[in-house]
Amino acid sequence: MTKKTKSLLRHAAGILCLGSLLFTAGVFTSCSEDNDTVEEYADWQAKNDAYWNNLYTATQQKIKGGDTSWKTILNYTFQNQKSDAKTPPAYGPESHIIVHVEQNGTGTKSPLYSDSVSVHYMGRMIPSATYTSGLIFDKSWSGETFNAATSRPSHFLTQGLVDGFATALQAMHRGDHWTVYIPYQLGYGRQGQGQVQAYSVLIFDIRLVDFAHPGRKLKD
Repeated sequence: MTKKTKSLLRHAAGILCLGSLLFTAGVFTSCSEDNDTVEEYADWQAKNDAYWNNLYTATQQKIKGGDTSWKTILNYTFQNQKSDAKTPPAYGPESHIIVHVEQNGTGTKSPLYSDSVSVHYMGRMIPSATYTSGLIFDKSWSGETFNAATSRPSHFLTQGLVDGFATALQAMHRGDHWTVYIPYQLGYGRQGQGQVQAYSVLIFDIRLVDFAHPGRKLKD
């Protein structure tokens, strides 16, 4: 094979590689002349476990230091449980969500599990190979940034949401704006869903607009 032929083949391989990347962005960062492949979500479970444990430890330290903008909230399914055992059950970091309060609302009541809610939200994963700020897998508004004047909230039944999201909502008040971190055990678990990879920590930006008891309609 001549040098010219090798050069042409290498050039063609580069073009094919670029085309593949354009059509598979978000799945893999791949293709090189050495045939090395870098997976978008390599060692994903280990990375998410480390991210969560480090965040939980740092949050506990902030809380102990008096920072009231951070909190951990036990999964709602474990709250208010009564036990006859002398030693109360111990719950690990994966049984909680982590909350950073961005803004406090003016409401004084919180949604119930059976209520419907009106929320602005955006969900993303932790940073990966090419998504350095975390892949945004869902959001209620269009455009890159939230605009209260043009964005319409989404309506959900609290009981239809993953445990972590439902736990957050049942602790929020109207007007609250929180960043909520959810371990995969309270999110989409070991299977994932849609663009959300298995074992993914979920990071949600949530603004609670309103909520209503069964039989009542939410305001648009």
